[in-house]
Amino acid sequence: MDIVLHPIGVLHSPYREKFIVPRQPGLVSSITAELELLPPYHQPETVRELEQFSHLWLLFQFHQTATQGWQPTVRPPRLGGNTRVGVYASRSPFRPNPIGLSVVELDEVRCDGPVPILIVRGADLIDGTPIVDIKPYIPYSDAIPDARGGFASQPPPRTMLVHFGDQALQQIAADHSRYPDLQQQISELLSADPRPAYRQTQEDNREYGALLHDYNIRWKVAGQRVFVTGIDPVEDRD
Repeated sequence: MDIVLHPIGVLHSPYREKFIVPRQPGLVSSITAELELLPPYHQPETVRELEQFSHLWLLFQFHQTATQGWQPTVRPPRLGGNTRVGVYASRSPFRPNPIGLSVVELDEVRCDGPVPILIVRGADLIDGTPIVDIKPYIPYSDAIPDARGGFASQPPPRTMLVHFGDQALQQIAADHSRYPDLQQQISELLSADPRPAYRQTQEDNREYGALLHDYNIRWKVAGQRVFVTGIDPVEDRD
């Protein structure tokens, strides 16, 4: 039996590529995203009373990896990228059905235009992610204080100290009116070390780059320090 799902919305986030996206929701709370509802599911009535809830569950499609198929076992980054576990014991995007689930904080419900917009915080979703459902987070049933978290029982440590070079600081200052939290956002993202797990234990002299907002963020790693070497504006790819 086939199941047909239609996107009810699309998430607009500053994450332009997978590399820099946090590996779980809620890890970078300074970054917000906009959830735009799509027709015919975009009537203002659909979000009536939604602002009463502080958090939401988002069901979404792993649209960038959906055509790559699935594997019965995967190698979670939390286990160093070498140990295999069953796909159902992970949140890998390479699943039989490429459906993901994330909890986000609801900042605002905007209904001042023709289409309701939800402003959410702490999303771990790449720009353009199709949303297939929205559900309110219910604390008494969704939060289980004594639940076991397996190999991911604790949040990933933020062990890296982030330093900004002169060019990076100049760009942050120049665009402060547009992105007042840019320095904090970059610090939160890079302090968790987005590099592949196997590189985190090696001497690493390469320069990394990733797209965030309208910039290519460039950085190097030395020991437990991250040096942001450049923040370069990029042309709008849309």
